[in-house]
Amino acid sequence: MDGINLDIIFIRELRAEAWIGIYEWEKLKPQTLDFNLEIGVDTHRAGLSDNIGDTVHYGEVVERIRADLKDQHFKLLEALAEHIATVVLHDFKAHWIRISVAKIAHIRGVKLVGVTIERQREALVIPVVASAANDGSGPARADA
Repeated sequence: MDGINLDIIFIRELRAEAWIGIYEWEKLKPQTLDFNLEIGVDTHRAGLSDNIGDTVHYGEVVERIRADLKDQHFKLLEALAEHIATVVLHDFKAHWIRISVAKIAHIRGVKLVGVTIERQREALVIPVVASAANDGSGPARADA
């Protein structure tokens, strides 16, 4: 990230309902999840302009997360976290994100259980598996 000063916009202790789980009893109703996001952006321009258009609008991020969770079902917290990371990096033009997603009191005697992931916009490249059509020496052909 040469030449980019990354500041952090954070969203902490966001609670949202989500259809999540692999067990039948988890599919009966949505579960309340706890989210913590750290979004890496250069806020210098917004600091000078005082214009919300020059930064990541955290209110819109929260609205988008809630809307996506209402309409989709995820089996794993990992998949849900990847989805949110991709949305924030691409739709909100963030450079970097760290997101923690946790189920609340899901296991007796455990307050939170979850996952934390970090992603960068450039790192969201789908790996190509070497095969007979692609020996790893170059990009895979779409028609292979």
